[in-house]
Amino acid sequence: MTGPVPRWVAAGAPGWPERLAHLNEPPAGIWLWGAEPPLPPAVAIVGSRRATVTGLAIARGLGRDLAEAGVQVISGMARGIDSAAHRGALEGGGTTVAVLGCGIEVCYPPEAARLRDDILARGCLISEEPPEAPPVPFNFPKRNRLIAALALAVVVVEATVRSGALSTARWAADLGRDVLAVPGSILSSRSDGTNRLIRDGARPLLGVDDLFEAVPELGGRPAAGASPKRNRRRVPRLSPELEALLRHLGPEPIHPDSLGAATGLPAASVASSLGALELAGAVMSLPGGLVSRTF
Repeated sequence: MTGPVPRWVAAGAPGWPERLAHLNEPPAGIWLWGAEPPLPPAVAIVGSRRATVTGLAIARGLGRDLAEAGVQVISGMARGIDSAAHRGALEGGGTTVAVLGCGIEVCYPPEAARLRDDILARGCLISEEPPEAPPVPFNFPKRNRLIAALALAVVVVEATVRSGALSTARWAADLGRDVLAVPGSILSSRSDGTNRLIRDGARPLLGVDDLFEAVPELGGRPAAGASPKRNRRRVPRLSPELEALLRHLGPEPIHPDSLGAATGLPAASVASSLGALELAGAVMSLPGGLVSRTF
């Protein structure tokens, strides 16, 4: 892609993120690539690489809400929660920062090439590793301290008890940053880590308002749990038939056959209506033929 090229920013030089100085052992410098450098206020959203559909929707929605409120979103461009948070921030018209556990010229995971380009157009990539350094396991816990330092708060959406996202939360707590966690089912291993964070004192996050209440420095609060800009994104002119079908959908994924059984509509009619709703941005298709609402 064309545009800005990666550049080395030494500690204390112009473009150096001042919040990295809060670390006991900050890097000597960072590689930075993109259109917009890290800018306060910012919130980190992290979580499981093997996220549930619900976890992905939460991370994406939270990233979108924060972007629409003028808050930069920071994450690690990993599969799962990280990528969903970046995507949400971009959808919300905001900027987002990806802190990498590999060299800045290495695209990892490989399937994130499109996301990386989108981030570069409206945010930036950061790495303290040499530009062509491979994504070795040791680098990821190390990069987590940068994610925590750059943010005013860290939100963990989903995490097992061995998730790397918990190391980001620990770094954040050590740095005096607020740590929030999305509660989940006690029967789900993917919520074990977040539930334990809450048990041990992290603030539960039930919606973006909890974040603005916990961190006044973010400087804003979406009205009634969502920003006015996001409300305008909702589809205002659906036909009565589409509105009726949409009322049967929620954030939890559902198969079109189940939707047909619930509404009494034939399969062809359900498929046609879901296609119209997806084009309108009201629903999204998921793996396994499932669908869910986008708001």
